[in-house]
Amino acid sequence: MTETDPDIQHLLDTCLTEATFPELPNPQSGKVRESYDLPDGRRVMIATDRQSAFDFVLAAVPFKGQVLNQTAMFWFDQTKDICPNHVIEAPDPNVVIARRLDMLPVEMVVRDYITGSTETSIWPMYERGERLLYGHPFPEGLMKNQKLPETIITPTTKAAQGEHDAPITAREIVEQGLLDQEQWDELARLSLAVFARGREIAADNGLILVDTKYEFGLDAEGRITLADEIHTPDSSRYWIADTYPERMNTGKEPESLDKEFLRLWIAGRCDPYNEPIPEIPPDTLIEFSGKYVRLYEQVTGRTFEKPDLGIPIKDRIRDSLARALPEFFAS
Repeated sequence: MTETDPDIQHLLDTCLTEATFPELPNPQSGKVRESYDLPDGRRVMIATDRQSAFDFVLAAVPFKGQVLNQTAMFWFDQTKDICPNHVIEAPDPNVVIARRLDMLPVEMVVRDYITGSTETSIWPMYERGERLLYGHPFPEGLMKNQKLPETIITPTTKAAQGEHDAPITAREIVEQGLLDQEQWDELARLSLAVFARGREIAADNGLILVDTKYEFGLDAEGRITLADEIHTPDSSRYWIADTYPERMNTGKEPESLDKEFLRLWIAGRCDPYNEPIPEIPPDTLIEFSGKYVRLYEQVTGRTFEKPDLGIPIKDRIRDSLARALPEFFAS
């Protein structure tokens, strides 16, 4: 594959890189999603194909937004008996209409393995010599990608866009008034229960759910509600179960179906926190897209239905929104 391959270039050219709809009120733009808060308490969230890593938007990945949205919808459905979630409907492969929540200011990161490449991951901290991580004591002699003795929660504070999430302990969260003790205890219980469900379903499908992050908010009645995305390849690490033992024994990185593939590609070429990140080649983006599609299919057992690239994705989304929200798209 080369950057001049017309098939690759067509895939990249048809990516959804923005999803602005002036018909909808209260627009907000994140690294990956465009969101709109409707006056009646609903929130429209549109997953684009933008790819972020190390807190920068770096490229666009074919089909990524659809994979994220449809993977999250699968997992919200699989865990709704454990914790209520914000989903009302998904009128388009890239869109969810949700209940607007009062978001809690902590991300709940659940981990089964010592791994990672970002500043808030436990392996880089451990490698630097730290042994008390997020309030958890760690023994000497651990190896990267090793299974932890028990599942742990390593929370972070939610950073403003363009800033980094910051590590914090459960005790500090309560002491600083970010959550009260009852809220923390409930978030910890729900996070571990949802992770256990995800780990079980992933294992049934030949995958290891390595770690993930959850975001919660309070609904209009004050109920803790799962929000944002869940168990997607952007918010979670997944490894191929069959090849993990051999690769671990030979010192190789596990085969992953998540964003870590791109993080490792970048980290192998620069210090992403102190040096410019190189342009990502088209064939690497296509390989990355294939991993996301494979993750969706393997974890859900469903065939990924690629969009008709003869129809611009934004035009299709506009049509879907007009059907779901005709009061905003009246002709």
